[in-house]
Amino acid sequence: MKIHRIEYDRFGHGPNVTRSVRPGPRPMFSLLCMESVVHDAYEAQDDPCDPQGDSYDGRDDLHDLHDVQGTRARAPRALATEAVHAGREDLARQGLHAAPIDLSTTYPSYDSRGEAARIDAFAADGAEPEGPPVYGRLGNPTVARFETALARLEGTESAVAFASGMAALSAVLLVRNALGLRHVVAVRPLYGCSDHLLTAGLLGSEVTWVDPAGIADALRPDTGLVMVESPANPTLAELDLRAVAHACGSVPLLADNTFATPVLQRPAEQGARLVLHSATKYLGGHGDVMAGVVACDEEFARGLRQVRFATGGVLHPLAGYLLLRGLSTLPVRVRAASANAAELARRLAADPRVERVHYPRIGGAMIAFEVHGDPHEVIAGVRLITPAVSLGSVDSLIQHPASISHRIVAADDRRESGVGDRLLRLSVGLEDVQDLWADLDGALGR
Repeated sequence: MKIHRIEYDRFGHGPNVTRSVRPGPRPMFSLLCMESVVHDAYEAQDDPCDPQGDSYDGRDDLHDLHDVQGTRARAPRALATEAVHAGREDLARQGLHAAPIDLSTTYPSYDSRGEAARIDAFAADGAEPEGPPVYGRLGNPTVARFETALARLEGTESAVAFASGMAALSAVLLVRNALGLRHVVAVRPLYGCSDHLLTAGLLGSEVTWVDPAGIADALRPDTGLVMVESPANPTLAELDLRAVAHACGSVPLLADNTFATPVLQRPAEQGARLVLHSATKYLGGHGDVMAGVVACDEEFARGLRQVRFATGGVLHPLAGYLLLRGLSTLPVRVRAASANAAELARRLAADPRVERVHYPRIGGAMIAFEVHGDPHEVIAGVRLITPAVSLGSVDSLIQHPASISHRIVAADDRRESGVGDRLLRLSVGLEDVQDLWADLDGALGR
């Protein structure tokens, strides 16, 4: 048995990630048609779970930053260090160790003329109001800490948080729609609800679905966005994001980085203008917070803030606190869960009850596999692994995409994008790998 990785000619992701952030001309790519290929389970490649190997730690990629007063430059720091300290640099000066949770919905001010000027400024350009907060929909200090930290980890100027991943994607579409750029070019598979939002045109957008090789030809004068997900939900198909960004030309590329997280790849370094996360998943990491976030340049962030203020898709401060706390353990969690997943993928690939295993070249904690038998019996048979939608939690979750996460996508479209009726998606957690295998082994039956 071999592990099967769906990828696209000249778009297949190379080992691990591209580490250079130095600007320069993008290489020319010959964009060929989509093709599925099969790879051995363990080809020579970097191990993203090996802290001593050539895995990405972000040390060389983080730009020089300044302290909270902006007066003293400091050296770049590794991703693991940023995960712990980003968004918290001012706490020690305040005599605090844990970030405070600001639950205020409104903030008193005796200077109503000043408040008016600040609100006018926000309405004009979407920049974060200077000075103390004004109102919860304009921004919250606790949420702002999370936004600062996530932008640091993704290597972008800014980040804007929302009440859910779908609220974040909706805001991106509304920003582009407001400019008359309603056309979207997208590559399947995407998360099922993202697919539905685009296909149904619920926000007035129009979508053209293409293979990666068809992106450039699908662009129109009114194209406002190209959207991809890599590794994709749920097939774990991978794209060379740098090649995709080149094909987009001047059209912004939105890359859903929910599965990989900045621990495994940073799409902005490969040309994506927008990096989307369902923060409910790995960023939170404990299955107890729902959120979304877009990491991007400050110009785009200003439009997102204006949409968030107008539509009300704000993130609750407690959720912002939980996400900030979740980021501090993100590298440790992703690497430990990835080690478990790699071992389970190896065992599943050798199991005669399993027809095919999908596992990304860049590693990660997600596995997709197709069984010879009834996938619903596998779901019903687990006892340790939780049979539930969602992913990225400390505990392992398994679900049947054709029944749940991608049920809203038309059956023919599902199957054409590789989401077959026998496909199962496994989000591997932090349990002992022997216990996880014992549960899977029992659920697979004889």
